[in-house]
Amino acid sequence: MIAVFGAACGDDNGTGPDTLRFGLSGGITIQLETPLRFGAGTLFQRLEWQSSGAWSVYERMSYRGLLGDETLLRSSGEPFAFVAAYVRLITTVSSVDGLELFIPELPIGITAECGPTRTRLTFSIMDLPRDSIATWTQCGDGSLSELRTLNAGPEPAAARLVMATLAARDATWGPARLSEYHGSVPFGTLARGEETMARPAAPFVVLDDAAWSAFWLDHSDSAEPPEVDFDREMVIVAAVGQREEAGDSVEVRRILQVDNGTLTHLIERVPGDFCSPVARTHYPFHIVVSPATPTPIRFADIGLEFVSCGG
Repeated sequence: MIAVFGAACGDDNGTGPDTLRFGLSGGITIQLETPLRFGAGTLFQRLEWQSSGAWSVYERMSYRGLLGDETLLRSSGEPFAFVAAYVRLITTVSSVDGLELFIPELPIGITAECGPTRTRLTFSIMDLPRDSIATWTQCGDGSLSELRTLNAGPEPAAARLVMATLAARDATWGPARLSEYHGSVPFGTLARGEETMARPAAPFVVLDDAAWSAFWLDHSDSAEPPEVDFDREMVIVAAVGQREEAGDSVEVRRILQVDNGTLTHLIERVPGDFCSPVARTHYPFHIVVSPATPTPIRFADIGLEFVSCGG
């Protein structure tokens, strides 16, 4: 079926608003909300694809309603390279039998409740000439990199939305790309910034109330740390020690349960080429809470990510 999406083509050459296929001038937005740990956390992903060819994928990890981390990937190079694929997808969802979305069996505007274990998929097409948006919401299994047509619902035609999503993903983000948070348990931010009074030289984990209270007092000179239930949760303190330029930061990216415990991945974000950051001694940190995972809890080599000046 994916091959059919890729090969589909239409002959609608009209130029007026009444003859253009819906969304041919406009954009597609796809949102996936994938529950983690039976709804305690969420991986949110949004793919935006404009008729100009430009696209982006935004991802957000959260736990207990707390934002843990977020990333944004934008298309590079000439957006025009993606225009033909965009037109094929619009043609497919408008007119190809078995893949068309504008059918009575797939109601527009109906919000599906997907429960604590299933992904909520929202597919929208925005049409600029008509100043209109068509939106479908159904349920499925898996995040953007591993979404499956099997058991999509509740409408029998919900698999069409999954197929359209996979076609958009393959043409932009790519069929083999994994989420920045692939395999991670959910986590939420308790505090982050460029200066901590505790000044840790390396990342570490906090597993009990006494250690948490002691660290928080050193970190903020406050006796009341954020509430953590250490019977079922833990705290990761991401730190890289002293840094000499403003703009350096550190963040937790993934917390992975592995065969012999837990492996935590951190990213240090530094100003990229052609930036001239101000000299400033500081101690960047990122403190997150997550469900407790097996010990020992180890840290992978810290990854390096260059960011644009001022971002």
